[in-house]
Amino acid sequence: MPKAVLIGPPGAGKSSVGRQLAKILECEILDTDLEIERRSGKKISDIFTDDGEPVFRKIEKEVVLDALANATGVVALGGGSVLDKDVATYLENSGLPVAYLEVSISQAAPRVGFNKERPLLTINPRQQWSALMAVRKPIYESLATLQVLTDNRKPIDVAREIASALGVSS
Repeated sequence: MPKAVLIGPPGAGKSSVGRQLAKILECEILDTDLEIERRSGKKISDIFTDDGEPVFRKIEKEVVLDALANATGVVALGGGSVLDKDVATYLENSGLPVAYLEVSISQAAPRVGFNKERPLLTINPRQQWSALMAVRKPIYESLATLQVLTDNRKPIDVAREIASALGVSS
């Protein structure tokens, strides 16, 4: 069972906060985006381009559900993984600590660079990010057992706040 699950939009800091949190909790981190790339042998942007979003979402669902059921450390989920009903239901019923990392668009933009590695953000990235958040924010909020704002904060400080909420001193 994971010690913590991190959710949030692109640029929230799930990967970097996750690495710091794993150090504090003295465990491994499983970043589902990296695991998708490892298992498929392709970059996520290439999966979107070559195979399409439905194929990516199918792979993502398998990787995420496997991670939630079997990982023993920190799990950082891809931003859109919570859109899958089975993933959302699993999180709702799991009793796992789920931290929603909140970020404003002004902070997310320089973090992700809104580049081609983010396939859903390649055309008019600010508008796309805002549209993604209009759909995803209520889902993130409903699944979270903890919400943490990451704006103007270092990953280690966010990780310490999450660890504290988990009852672990850092």
